[in-house]
Amino acid sequence: MDPQDLPKDPHRPYEDVMAMLVGTLFVALGVTFYTQALLLTGSTAGLAFLLQYATGWRFGVWFFLINVPFYWLAIRRMGWSFTLRTFAAIGLVSLFSELTGQWVVIDELQPLYAALMGGCLIGLGMLILFRHRASLGGVNILVLFLQDRYGWRAGYVQLGIDAAIMLAALLVLPPERVGLSVLGAVALNLIIALNHKPGRYMGVS
Repeated sequence: MDPQDLPKDPHRPYEDVMAMLVGTLFVALGVTFYTQALLLTGSTAGLAFLLQYATGWRFGVWFFLINVPFYWLAIRRMGWSFTLRTFAAIGLVSLFSELTGQWVVIDELQPLYAALMGGCLIGLGMLILFRHRASLGGVNILVLFLQDRYGWRAGYVQLGIDAAIMLAALLVLPPERVGLSVLGAVALNLIIALNHKPGRYMGVS
């Protein structure tokens, strides 16, 4: 039987709320690992990490501010429901990333473990959000808009932006930390690629 022919089992509102909380808490814990180990990832979160290390302003502040210009693109491409969920997810990640550092005290963190486990945590959090029609906004929405408007391949544009972020990170981080960040980004994207496939998860919101 084609998975698309199976009956849909919509998420209930309380399930969406729980998923939003759990997903953003996972992402915030991954952010805490990365901040502690002086690492970064790609996309909008990568820009927030880069600006945090360059200016001293906290990740949560930068992450929230960077995403503001992208909301109108989200409304145009994804509609109000997706945009409001994304706004809530971004706000929660910004808040929880500030609070997690107070809730969790890490005396020592091995950088390779931080890169891989932090990437997995962020990837799992994003996966949960995707399955409940939310995202972490920003660059992901931009590349989809550029693909629709100008025909630019979203994957290539995303790769170019992430590569530029990693290259810029060499100005503020040691090369070995940038290398570990690339490993973390691979772990994050593998989590998404292996688990977020059409027809594999039938829940809808």
